[in-house]
Amino acid sequence: MTLLSRSLFALCALTATTALSAPLETIEAINKPYPNWVTLDASIEAVKAATVSAQTSGRIVKLNYDVNDVVPEGAALLEITSKEQGAELASYEADLAKATALNVEAQAQFKRYKELFPQGAISKGAMDEATANAKAAEQAVSAAKARVIKATESLKYTVVSAPFSGVVTARMVELGETVSVGQPLLSGFSPSQMRAITQVPQRYIEQLKNAPEFIVRLSDGRELTSKDLTIFSFADPVSHSYQVRINLPKDSPNLQPGTWAKAAFQNGAREKIQLPVSALITMNELSSVYLKKGEQFVLTQVRVSEPLDGEVEVLAGLKSGDVVAKDAYQVLLSQKQ
Repeated sequence: MTLLSRSLFALCALTATTALSAPLETIEAINKPYPNWVTLDASIEAVKAATVSAQTSGRIVKLNYDVNDVVPEGAALLEITSKEQGAELASYEADLAKATALNVEAQAQFKRYKELFPQGAISKGAMDEATANAKAAEQAVSAAKARVIKATESLKYTVVSAPFSGVVTARMVELGETVSVGQPLLSGFSPSQMRAITQVPQRYIEQLKNAPEFIVRLSDGRELTSKDLTIFSFADPVSHSYQVRINLPKDSPNLQPGTWAKAAFQNGAREKIQLPVSALITMNELSSVYLKKGEQFVLTQVRVSEPLDGEVEVLAGLKSGDVVAKDAYQVLLSQKQ
């Protein structure tokens, strides 16, 4: 009979006992106070994520980046036709030059009239007209300057720049497509700063506020600790839970938005029995340990939690003070010998 067959036979016969000639290492099951961890589902997202939109209308003449491209801050993402915006700027600059010339003339005439008016050479009506013309010409220059500034900005909008360095995640337009003001163009995120988002049930929120610390476990096994939290001050009306943003350390590479993680925080402490995974024999959903009774080991079924850091919590089947074999499969090996 093979070792695997003997193991299966032993799991089926839970009342079977094994007497061993050589002593095996044992461990005592004792109720000890352990931190009570609350584990929640979380998702990773970027702190800096944005969708750039068109701020002027025109046809796309150049696309410099696509999905998955790394873009430096201020780089030109795409370019839009600028003939119309350039012509408008030239027209407004001409209007500004004309308004400036008229203002110079109006101010000179107002200065002359102001010197002649006390001498009685200029009537009151002519003086009032010169004053009004000077003020109107001055305001016309201000209006012309404003139009030039607006046209200049509109011309700059034909080159869409990256607001920050990051990775392009979506492109919503094609080369040669005509876009309008407000139309989304490209989306991206910055990998330099990431955070985890989770929903904390209402009953835990006060404890979390008193001890704001999370351990975020990633899918690749990494664990990141963070005390930099943002706890929303209002609850979701449907789930009655609070959203919490967990800012992760900046030196955490290879974090991707949209991936799942586990976020755990400590909620007081409670007494429980912890055993190493090596003390268990498992088959499908059946778990057992070798309980020492006198000089013999009795295979005893137990109910345990999911393994964490190489240990499991015994939920049922043992009491404080019981002694079990530390390596259950060593007992099977000794039985075979």
